[in-house]
Amino acid sequence: MAQRDFASLWWGQLISILGERLNFLALNGLLLAHTRDFADLGHSSVLLGLLGTVMLLPVLLFAPFTGPMVDRWNLRRTLLVSDTLRAMLVAVIPIGYAATHSVTVVFAVVFLLFTCNVFFLPAKSAMTPEIVPPEQLLAANTLLSVAGIVATGVGALAGGWLVDHWGWTAVMWVNAVTYLVSVGSLALVRYRPRPRPVRDEARPAGYLREVLEGLNVVRLSPAVGLALVALGAVWAGGGFLQVAGVQHIQRAASIPGTQRLSLLMVAFAIGAALGTWAVNARLKQAPRPIVLGGGLLAAGAFLVVIALTKLFAAFAGAAFLIGLCAAPAFVLTETLLQEGTDLAQRGRVFSLRDFAMRGTNQVSIWIAAAATPLLGTSAALLIAAVVIAGAGALALAWGRRAPELMRPGGAAPPSSR
Repeated sequence: MAQRDFASLWWGQLISILGERLNFLALNGLLLAHTRDFADLGHSSVLLGLLGTVMLLPVLLFAPFTGPMVDRWNLRRTLLVSDTLRAMLVAVIPIGYAATHSVTVVFAVVFLLFTCNVFFLPAKSAMTPEIVPPEQLLAANTLLSVAGIVATGVGALAGGWLVDHWGWTAVMWVNAVTYLVSVGSLALVRYRPRPRPVRDEARPAGYLREVLEGLNVVRLSPAVGLALVALGAVWAGGGFLQVAGVQHIQRAASIPGTQRLSLLMVAFAIGAALGTWAVNARLKQAPRPIVLGGGLLAAGAFLVVIALTKLFAAFAGAAFLIGLCAAPAFVLTETLLQEGTDLAQRGRVFSLRDFAMRGTNQVSIWIAAAATPLLGTSAALLIAAVVIAGAGALALAWGRRAPELMRPGGAAPPSSR
């Protein structure tokens, strides 16, 4: 039964992430058309920065407070409602833009779309340990990471071609259908919530206490701290790539288009697939601070290659190697957070994770949006490389601060002790 339930979750995750990748490419295609191929560097930087802002703002506003709700709710139902709403909202984007030709309307709908993510993402992460035995948790997270990689590769390859040949509007409609298919898959999960402590929902003081309990876990758990350092580096780098990286790649092209961006996403996905395999095979017993820190140092070095060249072949090779080296940050951090958090607090911790990571991403987007017109795309990407490499050095130092994290295979989850 557990294998069938996890398979349903896996397929739901695969299809849902596929929809997100299509949505990302379609939104970039919309802005590319709206700005006439990013002709004005300053204007396009502002719009790309605003797009990133409305994607992240729901997490900054709501994530610290939704965790206790996720901990109380039926996690499967939360996933189903979130994906249903996402399907409806995605369908509104082409209708709203066609009626107004205003990106303001698009940004408003995107804000609501990503508000659904505030509930979906922590619920998915919190539910995985409840349907998977503790000894299989790393393998399950590896498979979920593979789902993300496959969805990224397929979504990027197909989405980029579709946006360039069919238009971003058609891709939005396909995106809406993927969310509905995800709903059907998640509905097959036979999920029975484990008993949780009874909470007083009526008293604001009690609710605030639950939020603070989640903050204490984040502050005191070495496993959670290491995971947040690694994830912070990835999200910071992603913010610079969203603003400076997209423009650096498009301006280096003789004919701008979404396909170049999608091919680089495929190269990244192939590298991440190999890195994910290594984490669950050859590196399974390696100390996690070393795997995470070494990967981030190497990823920062390969980002320098992208910053200093305009050759597409170099972009593709560097994207592959960055995916290979960044893969541990996607697999091991999820496991570290699940192992470092008990059952009753997972929703809060994963909501706070989303808040911290997307807050980091938002700050990096603001910095990139300000720095790119002033310094150029190459200099902005070099700043990102330094940030990622610095986080890698900090992750290596984390092993000396928390020797228990240096044990092969990590610690047992709190819920199993």
